[in-house]
Amino acid sequence: QKVPDGYYHLDRMLTTVIRHGGQIGCCGTCMDARGLADDLLVNGAHRSTLEEAADWTVMADKVVTF
Repeated sequence: QKVPDGYYHLDRMLTTVIRHGGQIGCCGTCMDARGLADDLLVNGAHRSTLEEAADWTVMADKVVTF
């Protein structure tokens, strides 16, 4: 995808998070609704669940969403 000037490159942002030890979980329901297969995710990201999101939220000191 060609990102217009002035817009963020989400794949680059996520890759940086992963490179620094972050974990990226993508909503499986949202992926299914948009016809996204697991192989389209950035390397290091994975299909996730609400249960995993809840677990991460409980154990985290800070939570960032976008």
